[in-house]
Amino acid sequence: MREQKVGAVIPAAGQSRRMGGVDKLWAPLGGKAILERVIDAFQGCDVITQIVLAVSKESQARVQEMVTAKGSKRVLVCPGGRRRQDSVAAGLRLLDDCDWVVIHDGARPFVTADLIERGLAAAQETGAAVAAVPVTDTIKMAGRNLIVKGTPPRRSLWAAQTPQVFRFDIIAAAYREVRGEVTDDASLVERLGHKVKLYMGSYDNMKITTPDDLVLAEVLWRKRQA
Repeated sequence: MREQKVGAVIPAAGQSRRMGGVDKLWAPLGGKAILERVIDAFQGCDVITQIVLAVSKESQARVQEMVTAKGSKRVLVCPGGRRRQDSVAAGLRLLDDCDWVVIHDGARPFVTADLIERGLAAAQETGAAVAAVPVTDTIKMAGRNLIVKGTPPRRSLWAAQTPQVFRFDIIAAAYREVRGEVTDDASLVERLGHKVKLYMGSYDNMKITTPDDLVLAEVLWRKRQA
């Protein structure tokens, strides 16, 4: 892997609608902004050669100032889109001659170099790999009337996370050829007919979505430091 070029795309243009007026990417976590925690993890991962951040137009100048001060790896900042997949597509267009792409949510601050590298190792099998954890709750399927239609066996259910890792040609083709709205990048690759490998993520690898998540993240951060 060290002989191949690995780029990272970090979509971070969300509007934080469920955060009660707080922009979650700039919320502090252990004294640093959540987005900065994510950037630091990718900067500290030796296999990553370049990073593209797709952010809101309102945040672009501020993010650019932050990454310029950090120096180190090649980091580009571009405006994201209305949907997450629009932001990822914008980031993919800016990657320079990459063999592999690691896509990670800007609101998941507990990503580590190990999680990234294990994803790259898992992706060697099929060209696509997704961090995921086994579901611990019983899941019910229901219709619009909230009448239960079925209970899928829990042992076959996994909660998808990021990083999601792809061979560049596969993810580029998925974004070019597949239409429709999706909530993760692997869904596009699946629709193209490619196999996607799951690898063990981390229950700590939470996505910040609500104010309660911020409280939990701070507790988890202090626990890690202790």
